[in-house]
Amino acid sequence: MKQKAWLMVYFIVFLFVLMTACSSEKSSTDEDTEPVNAPVENRDPEPDPEPDPEPEAEPEPEPEYTYPFTGIKTDEPIDNRLVSVMINNHTKARPQTGLSKADIVYEILAEGPITRFLAFFHSDQPELVGPVRSAREYYADLALGMDSIYIYHGAATHVEQNIINTGLNLISGAIYDNDQFLFKREDFRNAPHDSYLIFPNVYTVAEQKNYDVKKNYEPYPFLTKDGANEISGESANEIHITYREGLEEVSYEFDSTEKKYIRFNDGEKTVELENEEPVYIDNIFIVETPHRVIDSANRRSIDLNSGGNGYLIRNGIVEEVEWKNVNGRILPFYKDGTEAKFSPGKTWINVIPTSPGLQHAVQIK
Repeated sequence: MKQKAWLMVYFIVFLFVLMTACSSEKSSTDEDTEPVNAPVENRDPEPDPEPDPEPEAEPEPEPEYTYPFTGIKTDEPIDNRLVSVMINNHTKARPQTGLSKADIVYEILAEGPITRFLAFFHSDQPELVGPVRSAREYYADLALGMDSIYIYHGAATHVEQNIINTGLNLISGAIYDNDQFLFKREDFRNAPHDSYLIFPNVYTVAEQKNYDVKKNYEPYPFLTKDGANEISGESANEIHITYREGLEEVSYEFDSTEKKYIRFNDGEKTVELENEEPVYIDNIFIVETPHRVIDSANRRSIDLNSGGNGYLIRNGIVEEVEWKNVNGRILPFYKDGTEAKFSPGKTWINVIPTSPGLQHAVQIK
């Protein structure tokens, strides 16, 4: 009995020791467990996902339409009639107004050593053009060949009648002189250097005369942009043309930044009267042809049909070419008969007499 009592005591002590050991182990385990609010160890941040690649920008669609006399693209439909204007180039008429807006300008001797311009307006239309001067038959022939409305201010009676007989659509400033709608006289100049065309009203007057004011034109031959940068030939950074030494001399200088030419007349830069902005030119086409004085007023007959030698100058380069009259247009051709093309932009055509001719009247360097 006594032995059973001791066994019971030992059993109770064993249980007590066992329970104490378990309690101690539990306490130790709890201490090793990270508290719920314990700070999280520093870890490298998850990398941001790679952004989706930017979609490639679609190229701008090329404009649908092309101006036929400059080769410049446009989004606007083109159907306006070409307008040609006789512009005075007397010393007292400079600087002129509107020349920078012309697509094509012809410079030809009018009387004596004085040249006159025939400016063709199509892609760009100025507010004012002038001074406007009298007609000559060979200018009118060019206007007719280009199917333009020809605008001038007066002419000798027999000259004007010959021009009318060709069927050319024409408007004479002598009829609308200073009406303040189509023409006005500027008081800062004296006649005959003071007559100016109010250009936006040309089409209104043309409609009143039952002329077509809408036309579609066959485009001139133009290089592509890449082709314009690949022209080969001799350098032409400076061009000098002598119509009459010391009295009528024309120069062009190549602006390598603009890739265009700036014109000078008797050493003075050709600029717009209103803002003195230079007239920039992309193509210079110089042609020689026979000239003949036909009256005491030193009026001339000039052959613009038979063709001949010429220089085509673009992008600082000159090429020797031949010119031909193709359906009323003076165009350049290479010696082998293939067509030479203009650079897109504005074109000035200088017509000079075969005597002295290109070799003597034109210096290029």
